[in-house]
Amino acid sequence: MFENHLTLQDVGADNWPNIIIWAAPIMFFLVFVEWGISLYKKRDSYDGKDFLAASTIGLVNVGISALIKFAIFGIALFFWNISPFKIPVTWWSFIFCFFALDLARYWAHRVSHEQRFWWATHITHHNSKKYNFSVSFRLGWVQHIKIIFFIPVMLMGFDPFVFFICHQIAVLYQFWIHTEYITKLPAPIEYFFTTPSHHRVHHASDEHYLDKNYGSTFIIWDRIFGTFMEEKERPTYGITKNVDSYNPIYLNFHEFIDIVKDVRKAESISEGWKILFSKPGAEIIKNRDLAREKAKQVAYQDSRPTPSLSVNENSLLKKED
Repeated sequence: MFENHLTLQDVGADNWPNIIIWAAPIMFFLVFVEWGISLYKKRDSYDGKDFLAASTIGLVNVGISALIKFAIFGIALFFWNISPFKIPVTWWSFIFCFFALDLARYWAHRVSHEQRFWWATHITHHNSKKYNFSVSFRLGWVQHIKIIFFIPVMLMGFDPFVFFICHQIAVLYQFWIHTEYITKLPAPIEYFFTTPSHHRVHHASDEHYLDKNYGSTFIIWDRIFGTFMEEKERPTYGITKNVDSYNPIYLNFHEFIDIVKDVRKAESISEGWKILFSKPGAEIIKNRDLAREKAKQVAYQDSRPTPSLSVNENSLLKKED
């Protein structure tokens, strides 16, 4: 069955270019340019400790990506091998793959905000109270498990090399939209592509901005699926319960720590499941305890005896003879 299937050696995966590594010096240069502009204009766009945390998170993530590079390639190649379709490597296959991948990225991103377990893999990207180019480095160290959301794209029959290049370009696109120094772009671009204005809304912790603008490269998915919101006033960046730490390890795993604490309090499998996959901020344990306390108060009120007169007791309302 697998005798005609290709291996990593057959496709030369070890020689595929790592575009993100090549772009890293340019990205760091632009970070320092933006930081310099911020200092010149006396804006608080950067914080030294926050930048060091973001850089450390990003560099470790690059190392993790390098370590699991062949595992990711292997997964893509496996699903391409079992796909009943085979799309040739042509200029249009790159475009088709990029759109399909971007749609998958929209749903992966949306689920990462709507289910607490997946939010824990993504929260690192949002727990900075700043918004600048360096925020794009803050990618969770366990984010790679989200590759399961891209399996449908792999099964469409795109060559693994095409998938790999499109995936890198999609990740690289995210860099330039993390800035406050690009305001609004021409209307056709703002309508179709994800821009800094759209992504600033996404990084906001203001209630009316929450869970909006998930689009990775194309904002059209948000327009189609009803999650689009235009930027009005300047957002407040960060998460609804900000983390006062610059420790890269804690910034990556604090939500997982909280999840474990809550799961240990679960009294059933179904309650544990709710803790893992309900919306972030749905305080399952707290709401359960409040409901029980309320039920106890109601039960206590119902169990209190109703005052009554004995047969030999004169009513105070009755006139004495």
